[in-house]
Amino acid sequence: MTNKHQPHDLAQMQSLSLDAKIRMTQRRIREWYEHWNGMVYVSFSGGKDSTVLADLCAQICQEYGWTLYLLFVNTGLEYPEIQKFVKTFAEWLRSHYGIEVVLDIVRPEMRFDAVLKKYGYPVFSKEIALFIEYGRKAISRGDEAKAQRYLYGKRINPKTGEIYNHMGLSEKALDFALHSDIPASNMCCSIMKKQPAKKYAKETGRKSIQGTLASESKLRESTWIKNGCNAFNSKDPISRPLSFWTEQDILHYIKKYNVPYCSVYGDIVTDTGDDNQINIIDYLDCYEEEDKLKTTGCDRTGCIFCMFGCHLEKEPNRFQRLKETHPRQYEYCIGGGEMVDGKWQPSKEGLGLGKVLDYIGVKYD
Repeated sequence: MTNKHQPHDLAQMQSLSLDAKIRMTQRRIREWYEHWNGMVYVSFSGGKDSTVLADLCAQICQEYGWTLYLLFVNTGLEYPEIQKFVKTFAEWLRSHYGIEVVLDIVRPEMRFDAVLKKYGYPVFSKEIALFIEYGRKAISRGDEAKAQRYLYGKRINPKTGEIYNHMGLSEKALDFALHSDIPASNMCCSIMKKQPAKKYAKETGRKSIQGTLASESKLRESTWIKNGCNAFNSKDPISRPLSFWTEQDILHYIKKYNVPYCSVYGDIVTDTGDDNQINIIDYLDCYEEEDKLKTTGCDRTGCIFCMFGCHLEKEPNRFQRLKETHPRQYEYCIGGGEMVDGKWQPSKEGLGLGKVLDYIGVKYD
């Protein structure tokens, strides 16, 4: 099957107006619901992206008289505010649109500390953590070719010996892979989130709608190029109707249509480029749709203890903010840790992220 899109198509769609994107997304949601005869659920994390998606899906359910099913995977790693908001927003959708809303809550089979002990810590990015894990395994087996591939990006033609596709780890990630005693893995997302969701989908027969944006990672961008927004024919059919939206679209939608969102984000305000400047536009609530917006609180609200991408953040980073806003959770994730059989892992006192962040050069005080 040929690709639905080319890379330049994404940039073109991202440049559309918010109203145009809303219409296109509603059409894709409607097609998904109709194709599966309403046997659909919204993967609802309580974050701002899935909040916008749930609001759009509620409008379609109101139009067709369908029940809106929301699935919240309670990993225990969310902000306390997220846990509360998930329930209150489901009630708001029910009363605001006059539809039946079912909020299903499931949990993973493993605790997060157990995942870290068995597999390793989520560092740098999902792809890099995977390469570190596989590269180390290749070294332990004496498989030089695979070690070169995963750590240095060297794919060797077995016939000619030619090295191509050189996209290896950064110097910092390579040092972590070769010299640290900290195991790395990207398995936490799969075990904590994906497995419970797949089990729910199998038991209910409902197909998933997710609020992911293609701009968030190269992997999500390539997935959209391959499957488009609605992957009807994939092994695990899934809809991602917000793929061509940007974070600015999400913020403008919430502000324009006065959609409730989790308090952990703080306020949505006009970004003047000066964090200390008080903007009268926000007090008068007369911003323009062309204005750049930002949140005064958290930027993202995924797992509190996730380290993916934290090395790229400006200060105050997620862990520095966590210390100020949620000191108890901060102490648990930064503190603790112990060496067991030559590897760093969580202890009863905490997850031991402090040592990991020290090694990759991320400040947390």
